[in-house]
Amino acid sequence: MIAPFDDYSWFSPERFPDLADAYCFTYVRGLTPEELMTRLGVQVENRSHVTLDELIQRRTFGAVAVGDWALLVEANGLLGVTEEIIMPLSAGTRLVSHFYLDVDGMDYFHWIDDGRIRFAYVYQEGYSHGIKDGRIQFMFGPHESYSEETPDELAEILERIDSPVYPIIDPHQGPAFLLAERLTGITMTPRLLEESTYLAPA
Repeated sequence: MIAPFDDYSWFSPERFPDLADAYCFTYVRGLTPEELMTRLGVQVENRSHVTLDELIQRRTFGAVAVGDWALLVEANGLLGVTEEIIMPLSAGTRLVSHFYLDVDGMDYFHWIDDGRIRFAYVYQEGYSHGIKDGRIQFMFGPHESYSEETPDELAEILERIDSPVYPIIDPHQGPAFLLAERLTGITMTPRLLEESTYLAPA
């Protein structure tokens, strides 16, 4: 059963000041935090371990292992929405990221498999796919970066997003977390964020 969108209402400026209003979470399957840092060009001698508070204070990024995935947490960062970074970072694996910047009301979401975008939410353009005539359809114009494979895994969530029964809410208010959970198997929780130690640039 799919969780309600408000299950993620705990991720708020009240609980996570200086993060909830400007964050990016990026999940990369099959990489360790060390391997992720190497792909991002952070040399071994320039790495340190930090808490979430330290990561936020430094306005930097840090990675932690969650099962078979490396989770990259960014405070006021853009790595997870920069296609020149995330497209090659997804090589041979799956990458899922979501980003929000409150000052501009900017939401982004990416699901990329081996350099091809399977699904996205783009600020001022909306979701790349939606339910139309009872099936998932690509809503954007032709784009060479997008896979032609239909993101069937997200059908139930897309039905809820498009449903007139539910209020229309922005991705950062719940849908992005739910989409990421469906694609990675990882439930984002306060404990995961607050109790993790992150590998970060020194």
